[in-house]
Amino acid sequence: MIAGLNSIYLLLGSNLGDRLLIMESARNLIGKNVGHISIESSIYETAPWGITDQPAFLNQVIRAETSLAPEKVLRNILDIEHELGRVRYERWGARVIDIDLLYYQDLILDTALLTLPHPRLQDRLFTLIPLAEIAPDFVHPLLGETSAALLAKCTDKGLVSKIS
Repeated sequence: MIAGLNSIYLLLGSNLGDRLLIMESARNLIGKNVGHISIESSIYETAPWGITDQPAFLNQVIRAETSLAPEKVLRNILDIEHELGRVRYERWGARVIDIDLLYYQDLILDTALLTLPHPRLQDRLFTLIPLAEIAPDFVHPLLGETSAALLAKCTDKGLVSKIS
């Protein structure tokens, strides 16, 4: 962690309600409560992962610059999810909003509250496609491979279509 501003990558997802409006609201709240959003990927419609009998998701990856510690970033994004109506019923179930902290700089962390980098990002096309769009050369600090390389070797077959 570097004093001052730190680059973080967040994955936003929504498959309930007005998905585009909810994701816009999430970005606005992230800008106010986490840090300045410096780049946004396109928005993709994606097949559900884990539990497949649910509506399609919209997903997007953003990079933000934050002065907050990783645990505070996590607390703030959980607060944003709650404010936007997220209720946790079942793992990988339908949700109004989901915000995952993918990377905090190149920090490696494994605590009871937070694991960085996100432990499953390399397994999911809906994460890797928008991540590689905005950060193709970012190197995963544990795997030693770029986002583009991780995307090229990902075996996930879920449908991912750019919508904007």
